[in-house]
Amino acid sequence: MGEIYLTKKGYQKLMEDLEHLKTVKRRELSKAIGAARAQGDISENAEYDAAKDAQGMNEKRIAELENKLAGAHILDDHDISSDEVLIGAIVKLKDMDTDEELEYMLVSGEEADYVQNKISIASPVGSGLLNHKVGDVVEIKIPAGILRYKILSIARG
Repeated sequence: MGEIYLTKKGYQKLMEDLEHLKTVKRRELSKAIGAARAQGDISENAEYDAAKDAQGMNEKRIAELENKLAGAHILDDHDISSDEVLIGAIVKLKDMDTDEELEYMLVSGEEADYVQNKISIASPVGSGLLNHKVGDVVEIKIPAGILRYKILSIARG
């Protein structure tokens, strides 16, 4: 697994998710397994099988989060230049074809959330913006064609 870079907020969110899975979700699944087991014969009990599967998936997710968090590098905005687009940057763009203004925060794949305008640095748009500066016009090839953005500003969250 490659290096994982997280913002402080992203790290905190993953920590909260992990804590929820380890406490609340584990208890819920344990109760569901107990209730299904109480119904008698578990050899052909679909509820028991489903609860055990859900428990296995929960434990897998816990292990994944623990691995990510153990090796994560937390980004400190003060140590990162705001002269160029890097992970953690909030980038204001102008679509050169529609004149629409957009704003994205570039984050790791673990933090990406399109609804909150957080795009992964591994996405076509995210990777296309990396290392560019204010005033640059960037052409980004996507499956639907080519996007042309002018970088209006770069800030830190």
